[in-house]
Amino acid sequence: MTLPHFKYHPDPLASGSIKLSEAVCVCCERARGYVYDGAPYAEADDLEDAICPWCIADGSAHAKFDATFADDHHLVGKVPDAVTEEVTQRTPGFSSWQTEEWLTCCNDACAFLEPVGTKETEARYPAALPILRAHFESAWGMDAEEAETMCRSLHRDGSPTAYIFQCLHCRTLHAYADCD
Repeated sequence: MTLPHFKYHPDPLASGSIKLSEAVCVCCERARGYVYDGAPYAEADDLEDAICPWCIADGSAHAKFDATFADDHHLVGKVPDAVTEEVTQRTPGFSSWQTEEWLTCCNDACAFLEPVGTKETEARYPAALPILRAHFESAWGMDAEEAETMCRSLHRDGSPTAYIFQCLHCRTLHAYADCD
Protein backbone atom coordinates (compact mmCIF):
# COMPACT_ATOMS: atom_id res chain seq x y z
CA MET A 1 0.00 0.00 0.00
CA THR A 2 1.43 3.38 -0.97
CA LEU A 3 1.61 5.90 1.86
CA PRO A 4 -0.22 9.20 1.44
CA HIS A 5 1.89 12.16 0.32
CA PHE A 6 2.68 14.75 2.97
CA LYS A 7 3.82 18.05 1.46
CA TYR A 8 5.53 19.19 4.66
CA HIS A 9 6.94 15.79 5.66
CA PRO A 10 7.86 14.05 2.40
CA ASP A 11 9.43 10.86 3.82
CA PRO A 12 7.95 10.05 7.23
CA LEU A 13 9.32 6.50 7.07
CA ALA A 14 12.91 7.75 6.73
CA SER A 15 12.39 10.33 9.45
CA GLY A 16 11.00 7.70 11.81
CA SER A 17 7.62 9.40 12.24
CA ILE A 18 5.72 6.57 10.54
CA LYS A 19 6.58 2.94 11.20
CA LEU A 20 5.51 -0.50 10.05
CA SER A 21 2.86 -1.95 12.34
CA GLU A 22 0.10 -4.54 12.40
CA ALA A 23 -1.88 -2.32 14.80
CA VAL A 24 -5.47 -1.45 14.03
CA CYS A 25 -5.92 2.31 13.64
CA VAL A 26 -8.14 3.70 16.41
CA CYS A 27 -9.62 6.19 13.95
CA CYS A 28 -10.57 4.14 10.86
CA GLU A 29 -10.45 0.76 12.65
CA ARG A 30 -8.32 -0.79 9.90
CA ALA A 31 -4.90 -2.42 10.03
CA ARG A 32 -3.07 -0.74 7.16
CA GLY A 33 0.48 -1.82 7.94
CA TYR A 34 1.70 1.56 9.23
CA VAL A 35 1.09 3.84 12.21
CA TYR A 36 2.25 7.21 13.44
CA ASP A 37 5.19 6.58 15.77
CA GLY A 38 4.27 8.80 18.65
CA ALA A 39 1.39 10.40 20.48
CA PRO A 40 -0.45 13.35 18.97
CA TYR A 41 -1.51 16.30 21.07
CA ALA A 42 -5.05 15.26 22.13
CA GLU A 43 -7.28 14.76 25.13
CA ALA A 44 -7.47 11.01 24.54
CA ASP A 45 -4.52 9.15 26.02
CA ASP A 46 -4.77 5.94 24.00
CA LEU A 47 -3.57 7.38 20.68
CA GLU A 48 0.16 6.63 20.93
CA ASP A 49 1.31 4.41 18.05
CA ALA A 50 -2.36 3.94 17.12
CA ILE A 51 -3.21 6.25 14.18
CA CYS A 52 -2.56 5.34 10.56
CA PRO A 53 -1.01 7.83 8.11
CA TRP A 54 -4.22 7.93 6.02
CA CYS A 55 -6.26 9.22 8.97
CA ILE A 56 -3.64 11.91 9.51
CA ALA A 57 -3.54 12.89 5.82
CA ASP A 58 -7.29 13.18 5.33
CA GLY A 59 -7.86 14.98 8.64
CA SER A 60 -9.95 12.17 10.16
CA ALA A 61 -7.74 11.88 13.25
CA HIS A 62 -8.02 15.60 13.85
CA ALA A 63 -11.80 15.56 13.32
CA LYS A 64 -12.43 12.51 15.50
CA PHE A 65 -10.01 13.19 18.37
CA ASP A 66 -9.17 16.91 17.96
CA ALA A 67 -5.65 15.56 17.50
CA THR A 68 -2.78 17.72 16.30
CA PHE A 69 0.65 16.44 15.32
CA ALA A 70 2.86 19.51 15.75
CA ASP A 71 2.91 22.56 17.97
CA ASP A 72 1.74 25.65 16.07
CA HIS A 73 3.78 28.10 18.19
CA HIS A 74 6.49 28.64 15.55
CA LEU A 75 4.03 28.79 12.65
CA VAL A 76 1.34 31.24 13.78
CA GLY A 77 1.84 34.65 12.24
CA LYS A 78 4.62 33.43 9.92
CA VAL A 79 2.57 31.39 7.45
CA PRO A 80 -1.06 31.46 6.26
CA ASP A 81 -3.59 29.80 8.58
CA ALA A 82 -4.24 27.09 5.98
CA VAL A 83 -0.55 26.08 6.13
CA THR A 84 -0.61 26.00 9.93
CA GLU A 85 -3.69 23.77 9.78
CA GLU A 86 -2.10 21.42 7.23
CA VAL A 87 1.09 21.04 9.28
CA THR A 88 -0.59 20.63 12.64
CA GLN A 89 -3.72 18.68 11.66
CA ARG A 90 -2.82 16.67 8.52
CA THR A 91 0.95 16.10 8.65
CA PRO A 92 2.86 13.62 10.84
CA GLY A 93 4.92 15.44 13.41
CA PHE A 94 8.30 14.37 14.72
CA SER A 95 9.71 13.55 18.12
CA SER A 96 12.14 15.98 19.68
CA TRP A 97 13.68 16.36 23.12
CA GLN A 98 11.75 19.55 23.83
CA THR A 99 8.68 20.87 22.01
CA GLU A 100 9.34 20.56 18.30
CA GLU A 101 9.86 23.68 16.20
CA TRP A 102 8.48 23.57 12.66
CA LEU A 103 10.71 25.93 10.70
CA THR A 104 9.50 28.36 8.05
CA CYS A 105 10.90 30.14 4.99
CA CYS A 106 9.47 32.11 2.07
CA ASN A 107 6.16 32.64 3.94
CA ASP A 108 5.54 28.89 4.08
CA ALA A 109 6.33 25.98 6.36
CA CYS A 110 9.46 24.08 5.42
CA ALA A 111 9.46 20.36 4.70
CA PHE A 112 10.77 18.34 7.63
CA LEU A 113 13.39 15.91 6.33
CA GLU A 114 14.69 14.02 9.36
CA PRO A 115 16.36 14.10 12.76
CA VAL A 116 20.14 13.79 12.39
CA GLY A 117 23.33 13.26 14.28
CA THR A 118 26.83 14.27 13.20
CA LYS A 119 27.22 11.24 10.93
CA GLU A 120 23.99 11.92 8.98
CA THR A 121 24.63 15.66 8.80
CA GLU A 122 28.11 15.20 7.34
CA ALA A 123 26.93 12.51 4.89
CA ARG A 124 23.64 13.99 3.66
CA TYR A 125 23.44 17.62 4.74
CA PRO A 126 26.94 19.15 4.93
CA ALA A 127 25.44 22.55 4.08
CA ALA A 128 23.57 22.39 7.40
CA LEU A 129 26.76 22.40 9.50
CA PRO A 130 27.30 26.19 9.32
CA ILE A 131 23.59 26.66 10.02
CA LEU A 132 23.86 24.51 13.13
CA ARG A 133 27.05 26.27 14.27
CA ALA A 134 25.25 29.61 13.95
CA HIS A 135 22.25 28.16 15.80
CA PHE A 136 24.43 27.06 18.72
CA GLU A 137 26.11 30.46 18.84
CA SER A 138 22.96 32.58 18.62
CA ALA A 139 20.28 30.46 20.32
CA TRP A 140 22.49 28.70 22.86
CA GLY A 141 24.99 31.53 23.48
CA MET A 142 28.03 29.41 22.64
CA ASP A 143 31.34 30.63 21.30
CA ALA A 144 32.66 29.22 18.01
CA GLU A 145 34.66 26.44 19.67
CA GLU A 146 31.72 25.28 21.79
CA ALA A 147 29.42 25.38 18.74
CA GLU A 148 31.84 23.22 16.78
CA THR A 149 32.01 20.74 19.67
CA MET A 150 28.21 20.54 19.72
CA CYS A 151 28.11 19.92 15.95
CA ARG A 152 30.50 16.99 16.50
CA SER A 153 28.40 15.52 19.32
CA LEU A 154 24.99 15.27 17.64
CA HIS A 155 23.09 11.95 17.71
CA ARG A 156 20.07 10.98 15.65
CA ASP A 157 18.73 8.77 18.45
CA GLY A 158 20.33 10.48 21.44
CA SER A 159 20.93 13.91 22.86
CA PRO A 160 21.64 16.41 21.37
CA THR A 161 19.80 15.94 18.07
CA ALA A 162 19.54 18.21 15.04
CA TYR A 163 16.42 18.53 12.90
CA ILE A 164 16.77 19.23 9.17
CA PHE A 165 14.21 21.12 7.08
CA GLN A 166 14.17 22.38 3.50
CA CYS A 167 12.27 25.30 2.04
CA LEU A 168 9.81 24.16 -0.60
CA HIS A 169 10.41 27.34 -2.62
CA CYS A 170 14.07 28.43 -2.48
CA ARG A 171 15.28 24.90 -1.50
CA THR A 172 17.45 26.32 1.33
CA LEU A 173 18.26 23.95 4.16
CA HIS A 174 17.29 25.00 7.68
CA ALA A 175 18.15 23.30 10.95
CA TYR A 176 18.00 23.57 14.69
CA ALA A 177 19.00 21.31 17.56
CA ASP A 178 17.78 20.49 21.02
CA CYS A 179 18.70 18.18 23.85
CA ASP A 180 17.26 16.49 26.90
